[in-house]
Amino acid sequence: MREQQSIVYVIDDDEAVRESVTDLLRSVGHDVQSFRSAQEFLDSPRPDAPGCIVLDVRLPGQSGTEFQRRLAKSDIHLPVIFISAHGNIPMSVRAIKSGAIEFLTKPLNEQELLDAVQAGLARGRTQREEAKLAAEFHERLEQLTPREREILKLVVTGRPNKQIAAEVGLSEMTVKVHRSHVMQKMRASSLVDLVRMADKLGITRTAP
Repeated sequence: MREQQSIVYVIDDDEAVRESVTDLLRSVGHDVQSFRSAQEFLDSPRPDAPGCIVLDVRLPGQSGTEFQRRLAKSDIHLPVIFISAHGNIPMSVRAIKSGAIEFLTKPLNEQELLDAVQAGLARGRTQREEAKLAAEFHERLEQLTPREREILKLVVTGRPNKQIAAEVGLSEMTVKVHRSHVMQKMRASSLVDLVRMADKLGITRTAP
């Protein structure tokens, strides 16, 4: 099934800028939704599709940087491209450090904006893919028994079965059986694959 087309959300209280940016993005084939304020964006339904936000720094009621922080707290993971007629270096540095893709000043350079949007959409797709993969790994992890989880944490450190057996008080053969079950349930093709999954799940690996 084909993934839904990416969406660019344009948020700017300046109607002329909003329409100009929307027209430019649509002219190169982007699906665009525009809003006059951050609250209007939050109140509107959003399809489950990759995307990014072109966001004015100065908005009525809430600044763009405040809205950027609110997005993170609301678990809305859409890359942000800031635009501003009043930008300065400290402001742009803060925005980039907070995770913004780019900070562009008005009047906008069309090619710079298009390039930034492409980068934003690419990051948005990557974030969705990583989140989907992490969710799948969590589902597999839930299938493990408490003992299998314990073995998993030790296996990904590179410990041999004999050492794991001594640490958990089991026979080496029993550890091998648990290890096999872990590999099967996690659908890991190799130890390297299992370690990669553990890293994604935030399972701490302590050197033996």
